[in-house]
Order: sequence, then structure tokens, then C-alpha cells
Amino acid sequence: DTLFPFDTYDTFEWYLKLGSLSNANAKHFHGTLPTWNDFVSHPNYDEFWQKQSLPSRLDAPTVPIMHVAGWWDQEDFYGPVKTYEVLEKKDTRNMNYLVVGPWNHGGWGRGDGRTLGRISFDTSTAITYRESIQAPWFAYWLKDKGNGHFGEAVTFRTGANSWQNYSEWPPKQSKSQRLYLHSNERLAFEAPQSTGGPAFDSYVSDPSHPVPYRQRPIEATYSPGSRWYTWLTEDQRFVHERPDVLSWSTETLKEDLTVTGDIVAHLFASTTGTDSDWIVKLIDVYPEEYAKQRSMGGYQLMVANDVFRGRFRKSFERPEPIAANEVQEYVIDLHSNDHTFLKGHKIMVQVQSTWFPIIDRNPQKYVENIFLAKESDFQTATQRVYRSEKYPSHITLPIMPTK
Repeated sequence: DTLFPFDTYDTFEWYLKLGSLSNANAKHFHGTLPTWNDFVSHPNYDEFWQKQSLPSRLDAPTVPIMHVAGWWDQEDFYGPVKTYEVLEKKDTRNMNYLVVGPWNHGGWGRGDGRTLGRISFDTSTAITYRESIQAPWFAYWLKDKGNGHFGEAVTFRTGANSWQNYSEWPPKQSKSQRLYLHSNERLAFEAPQSTGGPAFDSYVSDPSHPVPYRQRPIEATYSPGSRWYTWLTEDQRFVHERPDVLSWSTETLKEDLTVTGDIVAHLFASTTGTDSDWIVKLIDVYPEEYAKQRSMGGYQLMVANDVFRGRFRKSFERPEPIAANEVQEYVIDLHSNDHTFLKGHKIMVQVQSTWFPIIDRNPQKYVENIFLAKESDFQTATQRVYRSEKYPSHITLPIMPTK
């Protein structure tokens, strides 16, 4: 959106005034942008998008490939990790490699990588990558220099701030454990039991007052001074106590807990609407007294996150309305990670239904095509997230054994 003539500095305000997405063509594009017209004409994962999908075109690697990703890549963390995963299934010649570090988009190729936003990694991660990982890899494959002994997957474990080598990704030594939502905003590894009290937490989601995805003002994405590049590391306290954001946290950890591999949210939830978005965030909460850097006391660092549009709970090709007030299970991929929640920290989970304007507003009333929704289609909805013995909402964490 760099070249678009926004008339407000805060694009949150501009997009909210725009109203429904149907106004984009009516007021601004006038049908002249082919890509936008494709989005409008193909709102679901139909044949048009399927034939362009990269995973369907991948087979076995024919040349050595190093896939490089950043844990806080604001543009595309999913792409390189998914490509590695698909190619790995047919990699019989050991030519497929993965490297993931604590970077934003392209951060491995510039700067020293000691920090991202306010988060410090205690070492020059980008320099280490370029000099000790990338250079030897290319020297071996292009110049026959070196011994060719490379880790299948090399990751920088945040929190602990250390490089790790694995023979596969995700590593088999991590074991899945369920972290459950409980009453009184509590997270714990024991499953909830029937108590006779309310078995859910609730909030009202109002599309006319959406939750911002990052702290306002939200500058035009690539404009001078934009904070787009580091927004994934922003302190989540700016939404923590909003009435339309639910939060649960563990007790203070008595020992380090390392999560390495795929993270999945299992949300049992209902809505009074007939469509809904569910945003889930996994957060590392720093101690209130943080001696290493006092200004980071209580910081809420988002480690993993994603959004799921409820209409696609059964199929991305054939969306369906949600039955109002009916409990559904939403399985939400929070992708993979390698992070240590340190002793003295807490683990937090946040759930909300708007994340604006990085995610367009769901009308919360089912319409066939949200790109063509009318202003009258947008409605408030009461959301319930269940945490009972029957409906045990939880996050599946891949826990590494302690040494």
C-alpha cells in the first residue's frame, strides 16, 4: 500500500472508514486491478487457486536446497517451512535443508541479527548464519570445499538464545502435551474437570470496533517510519485487558520449558453469529522484575499465532455457515517453533475475533462472498470459548525433554 494516497496517517482509521470490502472497487479500484478482481471472483480455495498452488507442483529435490525462514517473518513464515516439509517427503538423496532464526523477513541477509524490535538474542545471529551456515553450505555444494556435514535442520532456539542442530524437523524427541484453558484465566497441563460453574469464557465481538493487530497508529505498510517490520514482536499488553480479548496464563514456571516442533490450538467455541474468525496467540510473559533489562518487565512476547475463519472449518473449497450457539471444534495450526519459556516466565494464550486491518473484518453473518458483503451484513456476536471436561480447549505443545 506504499503508493496508495491514504488521507489519514493511521491506516486503521482509513480501513475502518472504508467499510465493507465491496467498497474497495466501488470507491477506489473501479475494477482496474486484476489481482484484486481475482480475489473477489474466487473467495475460496477453488480450482483457480489450486492450479497455482506451489505445494502441488513440488516433487523430489533435484538440486541441494536450503530453506531459510525467520520466526517473526512478517511477510511469509509459512512458505519456506511448508516447502521444506513437502520436499522432505521425497528427499531420498539428503538434499533438503532447513534453517530458521530469530529474524523478520530477509533479516538473515542484513544487519547483525542481535535484536528484533525490543527483543535481544545475545549474539549476532545473522552474521553467524551468513558466515558459519550459508557460506560453508555453498562452498561445499558449489566449490567442493569442506566435508559436507550439515544439520538437516538448524534453528535458533529463542528464549534460551542458542543454535540447535536436528537430524529431522520437527524432531522426534519432542513429545506432545496439552496445555488446557481453565476458569479464572488459568492455563495448566491437567485437564479440566466438571465444577458445576460456567464452563466457558465469553466476549462480544463487534466488527465496528475491531482489535488492532499492532499498536496504533498503524502506518502505511512500507512508508517511512513504519513499524510493520517488527510488529510480531510487539508487547501484547496493548490488547491484554480489552473486553473482546480473552487471556489465560500459567503459574510462574519453576523450570525452563522448551517447545520444539508443531504447535496446534484446539478451540471449542460457539458464536451467536453464523460466521466467525478465531485468532489464537501463544505468548511468553516476562517476569515483572526482569533484572536483565528492567524496561522489559512483564513484556508479553507473541511466540506463535494465526487466524482461522470459521466458515472453512470443514473445507477451504466449500465453506459452510456456522450453526449459531452450537459448540464447534476449531483446529488451528500455529505452525512450528523452537522456543524456551524460561524459569520465572509465564505462558499465556490469547483469543480474539478481530485482528484489523491485517485481517479483513468478518461480518459474523454468513454471506457467500465476504468481498461482496454489504454494510448491513455486519453484526455483533457473542463468542464463547469452552474449557470444560466435555469441551476441553487446549494448545498442543511439542515439549522437549529436559536434559
